[in-house]
Amino acid sequence: MTLTYNIGNNVGKVRLTIGDNVLTDAQFTDEELSYFLFVNSDSINMASSDALKSWAASYGQNAASENLGDYSYTQKIIADMLSMSQRLRDNETSVPAGLAAEVAQTDFTARDIIYNRSLREG
Repeated sequence: MTLTYNIGNNVGKVRLTIGDNVLTDAQFTDEELSYFLFVNSDSINMASSDALKSWAASYGQNAASENLGDYSYTQKIIADMLSMSQRLRDNETSVPAGLAAEVAQTDFTARDIIYNRSLREG
């Protein structure tokens, strides 16, 4: 059961995205976050979304609201987590797959880029 926070790796990036970066009170182990990354093909957004849904499920056993005399509160954490989870999924699916930019690495490829642009633009 490992707990690390290093944003130089994907586990750390998922921790940062979901706000699970206080290791003394961590919700997930590195192995659990690695599993979310594995089942989502190393997509940080999708792994974060799954982690948030799992975290929100753990709050499902708590009361959504409570009245104590004159004091009352409503717990919106589940709705907030699920909303963020959906935003992460939407962000992931709105990025075109296989999007690549043409990069001129030599004079020859620079000429190819200019030629291809002229063909595209007519």
